[in-house]
Amino acid sequence: MEKYLLALDQGTTSSRAIIFDKEGHIKAKAQKEFTQLFPQPGWVEHNPKEIWQSQSAVIVEAMTKMGITEESIAGIGITNQRETTIVWDAETGEPVYNAIVWQDRRTSAYCDELKRKGLVDRVHEKTGLFIDAYFSGTKIKWILENVPGARRKAEAGLLRFGNVDAWLIWKLTNGTVHATDVSNASRTMLFNINTLQWDEDLLKLLDIPVSLLPEVKSSSEIYGSAQLESWKSTVPIAGVAGDQQAALFGQMCIKPGSVKNTYGTGCFIMLNTGKQVVMSQNNLLTTVAWKIGNEVNYALEGSVYVGGSVVQWLRDGLGIIRKSSEIEELARSVPDSGGVFFVPALTGLAAPYWDQYARGTIVGLTRGTTAAHIARAALEGIAFQVYDIVQAMARDLGAPLEELKVDGGASANELMLQFQSDLLAVKVIRPLVTETTAQGAAFLAGLAVGYWKSIEQVKGLWKEESVFSPSKDDTKISQAIEGWHDAVRRTLTTH
Repeated sequence: MEKYLLALDQGTTSSRAIIFDKEGHIKAKAQKEFTQLFPQPGWVEHNPKEIWQSQSAVIVEAMTKMGITEESIAGIGITNQRETTIVWDAETGEPVYNAIVWQDRRTSAYCDELKRKGLVDRVHEKTGLFIDAYFSGTKIKWILENVPGARRKAEAGLLRFGNVDAWLIWKLTNGTVHATDVSNASRTMLFNINTLQWDEDLLKLLDIPVSLLPEVKSSSEIYGSAQLESWKSTVPIAGVAGDQQAALFGQMCIKPGSVKNTYGTGCFIMLNTGKQVVMSQNNLLTTVAWKIGNEVNYALEGSVYVGGSVVQWLRDGLGIIRKSSEIEELARSVPDSGGVFFVPALTGLAAPYWDQYARGTIVGLTRGTTAAHIARAALEGIAFQVYDIVQAMARDLGAPLEELKVDGGASANELMLQFQSDLLAVKVIRPLVTETTAQGAAFLAGLAVGYWKSIEQVKGLWKEESVFSPSKDDTKISQAIEGWHDAVRRTLTTH
């Protein structure tokens, strides 16, 4: 009987299940969106039960599409929206509060307080991260302090914390496994990336009991046995990585210096630094890429809070397009942005600016500006943000990058990828399988269960589909970059 790998890709706006074969090809997939909750300005939540229901539903749907049972699944790989924080009751498995999403800014003022206390360097040296509401640590603290009875239960060892990966593992194993992998742990602001342990000093600082935290495992090993209600037998959970790390692995960026960008809700640019922990001098994050066997790979990362979600905003907020896919045609209807620059800081600016109070700005509007100019400026705004991060990476490495591998939903937009190549003056490569996040999780799981024998064998499965090469003249591009940086200066706050 032919065996397959099942990848669970639990994202910010939808849960997906994708089934891969031995060649790394997609055999079936299913996707289900779930509710985004915005209880207050700057707050973003999900219902953890709805995350689980949507994820378990798509598993069944993808397998039904293929007409296979769990017996045909060699292993499960999990990849997930990172930093999103869930706390649940250890006995009942009931969440004590909604999941607080990575985009949520409710702990910004507390983060400012920590910065004023001069803790930035201490946190950065231990975790590779900057103090920011983005990460899980301050979100856990908020739940313990604001949910009636949560602090008392946590002190008594009755609560469990997990990012979405740990929540799914808990649910899939019917509450028998409470674990995460190094890549997800490294995004909590509680994990020491040098010792690869939860950091007692940081737990004390945020007043978080260690009993809350999952066991940290490698990214490619057997975690436990998954069993859905409808299944007669179990399937090993064998690969786990946060979505960006999984995409880096799925893109086979396994050589130090290789870079990928995922154009999703946000944009996430990641550079493999190999076994070396490179502490950024340019406001980038240092993070664990993955651990396979005893070998740990590290990465530099720059995030853009608002990437593809700016297109959703043009659709839902402004109503200038009906479907996200219409944006490219609208943007192509004008030769350029007509001098318009759109800094999509709708939830603040992340790397390399880290201004959580910045808000979106559109600069250069005239009577001649049309919806098409704004659409084009929005797409260019995504590419400009990526440009800024790649330049910061090059400064940290002391060398320019050679190429950029791209994936994610918005990488279907060829106008934007061409502009990205022009800005960076390097080739932008889109792979045949753009579901690299799910593919990375499948690769990690497949290696753990012996589905593939080696990373070298997996490397042979990666294929390019399109290459975008620089085409614009340098003068125009340098003028555009100047215009962009002027627009960013107008966006930044003095906080």
